[in-house]
Amino acid sequence: MRSIRLNLLKRLLLPLLAINLVGAGSTYWLAWRPTQLAYDQNLADAAWALLPYMQQHDGRIVVDLPHQAEQVLRLDHFDSVYFVVRNAAGDTLAGDRDFPPLRTPPSIDEPEAYDSRMRGGAIRVIALSVLVGSERVTIGVGETLWKRLSVRSGGNFAGLLLLDLALTFISIAVVSFGVTRGLAPLQAMRDSLDARKPDDLAPLPDGPLALELAPVASAINQLLDRVRQVSRSQQDFLANAAHQLRTPLAGLKTQLEWLQRGEPDRDEAARALSLMMSSAERMIRQTNQLLALARAEPDQFEKARLYPLSLDKLVAESVQHFVEEADKKGIDLGFDLSPVDIIGDSFLLRDLIDNLVDNAIRYTPPHGRVTVSCRAVDGAGLLKVEDDGPGVPADERELVFSRFYRLSHNTRGSGLGLAIVRDIAADHGAQISLDAGPDGRGTAFSVRFQLAPA
Repeated sequence: MRSIRLNLLKRLLLPLLAINLVGAGSTYWLAWRPTQLAYDQNLADAAWALLPYMQQHDGRIVVDLPHQAEQVLRLDHFDSVYFVVRNAAGDTLAGDRDFPPLRTPPSIDEPEAYDSRMRGGAIRVIALSVLVGSERVTIGVGETLWKRLSVRSGGNFAGLLLLDLALTFISIAVVSFGVTRGLAPLQAMRDSLDARKPDDLAPLPDGPLALELAPVASAINQLLDRVRQVSRSQQDFLANAAHQLRTPLAGLKTQLEWLQRGEPDRDEAARALSLMMSSAERMIRQTNQLLALARAEPDQFEKARLYPLSLDKLVAESVQHFVEEADKKGIDLGFDLSPVDIIGDSFLLRDLIDNLVDNAIRYTPPHGRVTVSCRAVDGAGLLKVEDDGPGVPADERELVFSRFYRLSHNTRGSGLGLAIVRDIAADHGAQISLDAGPDGRGTAFSVRFQLAPA
């Protein structure tokens, strides 16, 4: 991402430079315009000064301009002054015969100024139409541009431009300083965070902050709080996992030491082997649950793994593994499967189904009932696992999806099954709910999946 400071400077300085350029041009124009008008007015006055020397005699215009008056008219210490008087037919009555053609002003007695060329150089011309008697006469007065160019390139205009340039650089410095000072609180916050140790997740101080930084600090503190919670959860997870694995390992080690100390009879050895097998199975299940939990982490899941599959067939395959376990407790494991196709990952969904059914069988008392069903309901694929066990109190129904949370320590298990179910449901964008079972007894887990396109 581009620097905020550079972005601010760009957004402030570029318009400021444009404004200064426009201002410099406007200043130059406003200073030059009156000067140009003043010089044009001098030429117009010279044209008007010729009018008293013109008269109409016998239908002809006569210009009686004394030599001294002409010298005064042409007198200029800097520029060459030219003039011409022409009648309506364009005939030159007085002045310079090589004077360029005159524009005819649209109105009588209204001088018109324009640029022209004479004798190889640029001149400024004033054309003035007047009535002498009954005939229209046009007077043209022109001068070279040395004075005007001197004024335009002289110290006054150069000084104005230099002043505007200096003000531009001052404005740049002021804006740059202001932006730097304005971003100082953000820099201070950054320095404070950079100075922290990697394991320092304490919230930012509650001291006075700029109005714009307060929500940023609040968001950072919320993020730090979530990171602390995740870190604490990870530590709890490691501690609980170590505890869950340590117990069967300790039992396995005890039985091995007992066998190593002597020569037990056949029955005692069989009992020790049975206990070791139980510990090994417990560790295997615990390890499998931990691996399943890692696979189901929502932030590690790739949506590309989802594809259309038959939920009813997947349930039928998965539940077969629990028939023997249900028979051991005399549980009636029933099925109510209707064809339904959903979008999912078969590998993870088997973990979800296994954990829901295993959880139901574990908590259902002997000779109880567990029913697994699936069908299409209200535009969704619904998987439901019901039992008539002890049920889950309403105030604990959210807690049972937490890792290592167990309703009863009398029932063997890791406390990870429903956490795995929750994460897999999140991976699939499914909705999971926990309600009371049939007739208000036991539990009923429902998971709603997205249907596969027809």
